[in-house]
Amino acid sequence: MSSKIEQLIDELEEYIESCKPKFMSNSEIIVNKDEIDELLRELRMKTPDEIRRYQKIISNKEAILNDARTKAQALIDEATVHTNELISEHEIIQQAYAQANGIVATAAKQAQEILDKATMEANELRMQASQYTEDRLAELESIVLSAIQSSSTNYDKLLGSLGQYRDLIQSNIRALHPSEELDELHLSDRGGSDGIDII
Repeated sequence: MSSKIEQLIDELEEYIESCKPKFMSNSEIIVNKDEIDELLRELRMKTPDEIRRYQKIISNKEAILNDARTKAQALIDEATVHTNELISEHEIIQQAYAQANGIVATAAKQAQEILDKATMEANELRMQASQYTEDRLAELESIVLSAIQSSSTNYDKLLGSLGQYRDLIQSNIRALHPSEELDELHLSDRGGSDGIDII
């Protein structure tokens, strides 16, 4: 079962895949800022919950160890009770001691095995939770950096395009009023002549 962060990342990837490509481009897309902001906001809100969930898994290590200790102590208590019962029977005292020692040794060995296994499982859970959290945060960082770089590139291109459109508009305006340019030229020539108009 995937986590909430994984689901949000999947939604973000699906949204990016569904965006229309920019005209005449194979690598650029047109995104809706409000939708991408909403997905990122949900991602920010869910991340702390996910991290707390895996911290809880890590904290369960102590509960696993306590449970193992309880089971081990129960085995030792049971062995002790059985030993006392055997010792109380005088006719088999020697046999009782031998059996009791064997039971206690077996119980101690089983208890140690339970503790070792519980410790390994708890450490494995902690490592998996830490690695998962680190991987998710790395994915988040990559998505945010990509969004920042894409926005910066698109903004620079937009400014360049607007500058080109402005130059084209000014050129078209000048082309619509060629007589004004001739008048300015005539005035300039008249000022430097001996009263003779140059047309």
